[in-house]
Amino acid sequence: MATPYFQLRLERVPSTQDVAREHLGELPLLVMAGSQSKGRGRSGASWLSADRALAASLAWRHHDGDDRPFSLMAGLAAIRSISDSTLKWPNDVLVSDIKAGGILVERSADVTVVGFGLNLWWPDAGEGMTALHDTDPGEHAYVEVGSLWGAHLMELIAADGWPVDEYRAVCSTIGEDIVWEPAGAGRAIGVEDTGALVVETSAGVEALHSGAVRHVRPT
Repeated sequence: MATPYFQLRLERVPSTQDVAREHLGELPLLVMAGSQSKGRGRSGASWLSADRALAASLAWRHHDGDDRPFSLMAGLAAIRSISDSTLKWPNDVLVSDIKAGGILVERSADVTVVGFGLNLWWPDAGEGMTALHDTDPGEHAYVEVGSLWGAHLMELIAADGWPVDEYRAVCSTIGEDIVWEPAGAGRAIGVEDTGALVVETSAGVEALHSGAVRHVRPT
């Protein structure tokens, strides 16, 4: 049986992450908005919002010991919701090999909040960014993609384990020569069950963990 959850749809919010956390009850809560004034990325970085965008956050009370890679699972849920898209490890959503969206995970003592930001239409997108649509899909377009993403992520959370083989199949980083910060270079050769990126370097094979590595990019 599918796990029940609530949906809250809003036109504009300061941050769907904050709204989801503040209004979370006993059942999981999916908050969706067309824009947000105080959106944030990883490590507190500001999030630029497209002319038409989706901001969605799913909050739930997690169980102790559940250490699955929710950020990668959320990225996979995004791929299931968007045609012709891929993932740059760990969870950047690419359309035509250009970033169109990303994932943010925030955890407290008993609550996990996973956010998904996606550019839906952005005629003046900045360098290195793109959007899902070439023309304006309308002010309520965020609801369809956000609802699909929430349903897919709830399905993944409710299942045992996570489909790492499916993730590997849509991860465009695998097979690339990459560099990363704080300092490293090598070739991505796989993804572990833990979600770590396996890289082959001049010093041997090592695993990169998303919480300790920033700015993984192709050479």
